[in-house]
Amino acid sequence: MERLSRFTLGTTIDKIFCETIELILQASYTAREQKQTIVLRAASKLDTLKFFLQIAWEIKTIDHKKYAALSAPLHEIGKMLGGWRKQLQNNEPSQ
Repeated sequence: MERLSRFTLGTTIDKIFCETIELILQASYTAREQKQTIVLRAASKLDTLKFFLQIAWEIKTIDHKKYAALSAPLHEIGKMLGGWRKQLQNNEPSQ
């Protein structure tokens, strides 16, 4: 794969990773009423990150060991975000 394309993909992955962390941090400090929206955005951003990492692995920009080392914690973070989202839905006041 062309070097510029690999660099662009890596830059995109780095950017999405930082945005995901930023959203998770923002959700932790946000008032309960707005928290669910931000957690959903963070989960969506995490899914996008995992997608781009899979592309990088499929085109052999990253090797299997690095992909596995990144995928496992990201999967765990996804489960945590899912639990957080579910908790926020269950504790939402009835209208």
